[in-house]
Amino acid sequence: MPSNHFPARAAVPAALGRALRALLVGAGLAGGLPHAASARDAAPIEAANAVMPAQPPVFLEDLTWIELRDRVQAGQNVALLPIGGIEQSGPALTLGKHNARVRALAERIARALGNALIAPVLAYVPEGSIEPPSSHMRYAGTISVPPAVFDGTLEAAARSLRAAGFRDIVLLGDHGGYQAQLAALAERLDRQWSREKPPVAARVWSPAAYYAASSDGLARRLRAAGFRDDEIGTHAGLADSALQLAVAPQTVRQDVLHRGADLDAAHGVYGGNPRGATAELARAGADDIVQATVAAIRDAQAHGREPRRTHTP
Repeated sequence: MPSNHFPARAAVPAALGRALRALLVGAGLAGGLPHAASARDAAPIEAANAVMPAQPPVFLEDLTWIELRDRVQAGQNVALLPIGGIEQSGPALTLGKHNARVRALAERIARALGNALIAPVLAYVPEGSIEPPSSHMRYAGTISVPPAVFDGTLEAAARSLRAAGFRDIVLLGDHGGYQAQLAALAERLDRQWSREKPPVAARVWSPAAYYAASSDGLARRLRAAGFRDDEIGTHAGLADSALQLAVAPQTVRQDVLHRGADLDAAHGVYGGNPRGATAELARAGADDIVQATVAAIRDAQAHGREPRRTHTP
């Protein structure tokens, strides 16, 4: 499947409009056009800014309830439920790393599918014991919820999306710690819903392809490029940081990354060296995530079952 990139269409005409304005300034018309010519000469700028409309929104929170109802009835009946987390990721990545990443990738996946909409990112996930603190909870800013709360929230969200008319509800988990819980929840809900009377034609999926491509798949790409496992890392290392730069660069403190101080296990970087991370190292890996997930969802829809586990390149 070819790579799918979705640049903001509004950026092209906006840039053209700025260029035309710069030409007017260079011609000595910075103070404004002569009155008789203003409408005529301003027309190209207005036309440039209206060349291509922005893409239709795919996030539920950007729609009214009537817009959502109509789009679901028109066939946009796949709901992506992205799941992130608030956790430490070393000195160079923000606490919302997973939320920003899964949101950006979910948008690409939804636009590639063509019939999907995206629920708000679920940011509250299990991150370890709060008292006494364990795992990421040992670092300031991490927020954790008990597994039962996480499970109940996901179930309520899935049932709400089903009530809105969605027929495929896809759990996209960006964090490794809850992958097994997502798979178990999807299987349980799918089994319960299939037995309801009257039956409702709705399914819950938890495609393993999404996380497999972002973890093992990206690591394989980096090994093929000559990087060692002790550079690639498992958390906040080279792979994690490169993927973040490729997908959500606003969440990376690049000055800290390049300075290289405190990028070690004591400061939340596990088993890797993020100092050499660049967006280019993970662009193809980000494409893999989108393509593998889209393929898994389409496969599941075609065969009416949980997506097969797929190997990423």
